Amino acid sequence: MVTDLLMILLVSLIAFLFWQQRRQSEISHASIAQHCKQLDLQLLSTSLLRYQFRLPDGRFQFHALYQFEFSARGDDYYQGRLIMVGFKAAKFMLPPYRIVDREF
Repeated sequence: MVTDLLMILLVSLIAFLFWQQRRQSEISHASIAQHCKQLDLQLLSTSLLRYQFRLPDGRFQFHALYQFEFSARGDDYYQGRLIMVGFKAAKFMLPPYRIVDREF
């Protein structure tokens, strides 16, 4: 009886964690797409890179690091990163890229 209850609790916990991770992934993709649109960049792909406990500034905090690829001109690509703390986009990190002057 207790074993069955613990198994149900364990399965429920795993399902909850999976659901939360999927929700965070969807929010991160929407945040990256919005950021790329604001900068007039073409988003190519997004992926979860890893989970970490330490932020780049040295503070200890559980966060997810997402990697994304984008293009500035259509024939090039760059890799950027996003730090998600919970369900909030905390920091975007983009490398230097070519800015295209679209107004002639």
